[in-house]
Amino acid sequence: MNAKRRAQVIQEFGLSAPDGPTILLASLKASGAGINLTAASRVYLLEPWWNPAVEEQAMDRVHRIGQTEDVKIVRMIARNSIEERVLDLQEKKKRLAIEAFGRRGPKDRREVSIDGLRTLMAL
Repeated sequence: MNAKRRAQVIQEFGLSAPDGPTILLASLKASGAGINLTAASRVYLLEPWWNPAVEEQAMDRVHRIGQTEDVKIVRMIARNSIEERVLDLQEKKKRLAIEAFGRRGPKDRREVSIDGLRTLMAL
């Protein structure tokens, strides 16, 4: 779908007209940047991304100023699949980021260790 058609589809979805679309299917990358999806109240994540920030950004397209509904986010993962491995990788990355950059005093945050950065970048 070209950019013009994509913008038109998102606009139609956002109008919430009685005869308008009620479901919008979008990939994480297509729905993660520069769009507002507050007309939605449900998000179903079907494709975990190796970078947890990509998923968080896509979820934030629904959790925005102007959202009037409670939002429900469902992550669907098949057992014994590559998706489970991707989720494990996401958790490992989050832990490493916290170890390297977070949950310390203000002075400690400025002094990120070289080893911490190397570990984070090795993923």
